[in-house]
Amino acid sequence: MFLPRVIPILLLKDLGLVKTIQFENPRYIGDPINAVKIFNVKEVNEIAFLDITATKSHIINYDMIRKISQECMTPLTYGGGVTKLDDIGRLFKIGIEKVAINTAAFNNPRIITDASEAYGSQSVIASIDVKKHAKGSYEVVVGNGSTPTGADPVSYARKMESLGAGEILLTSIDRDGTMTGYDIELIRSVSDAVKVPVIASGGAGKLQDLRSAYLNGKASALAAGSIFVFFGKKKAVLITYPDRDELETLLAQ
Repeated sequence: MFLPRVIPILLLKDLGLVKTIQFENPRYIGDPINAVKIFNVKEVNEIAFLDITATKSHIINYDMIRKISQECMTPLTYGGGVTKLDDIGRLFKIGIEKVAINTAAFNNPRIITDASEAYGSQSVIASIDVKKHAKGSYEVVVGNGSTPTGADPVSYARKMESLGAGEILLTSIDRDGTMTGYDIELIRSVSDAVKVPVIASGGAGKLQDLRSAYLNGKASALAAGSIFVFFGKKKAVLITYPDRDELETLLAQ
C-alpha cells in the first residue's frame, strides 16, 4: 500500500544534535553520526538535518555534512546557511539529495528558481516557518524564528511553488518541541493551496498525530523530531522509529 514519507528531522548545533521547544533552548541529545547509524537500522524513509548554527552564521560545516552523508543509507535533506547556488552545488556533490532553503528564499526568491533550473525542482525544498498570532492569523517568520516577515503562509507557499520549489517544508514554531500535536488548520490551508508535496512539521507527540496530519491536514509527508528521539514523560533520549507494519496500520485510510 502507498504510505506517505515519515521523516525524522534532526537539528544540528555546532557538532551535536539538539532539540528545541518553539525554536528556543536547544537541548543536547547526542552525536549525529550515532543517530544516523540507528536510523539506518530502522530503515527510515528519509532524514532531514537542519543546522541552526549555520542558519545564524551562514557558514555551512561541509566536513560534518560529508561525514553524515557517507554514513546515511537513506535519502538525506539538508538545510541551514544556504544562501547561494554554489552552496547547493557543494552540498549535492557530498551526497545531499535535497536542500531546504528558508531565509535565503525570502530575501532572494530567485535562488529557488535558479536551484530548480540547475538541479531539478525535486531537489529543492522551500522551508517555511510559521508563527500563529493571538487573534488566529499566521505569519511566515525567517532567521530561525527571529524575524517576522508580514507574509501569509498560504500566499507565500504559492509563491515558492511558482518559483520552482518541488516541496514545501511547513513548520509550526508554536508547536515545535511541544509534543501537543500538529497545527492541522495550518497544514490543511497550505496543502489545499499548492500542488507540490507539503511536509508537515512541528508538534508530533504520538504516532496518532502523524495520522491526523496525513488524513485531516492532507500533508503529503510527515516530519517530526521529539517523537523519534525522546521516550517517556521525562524525555529520556531514545531514538526510535515505527516499522513498516506499524506505519501501514497507522496511516491506512
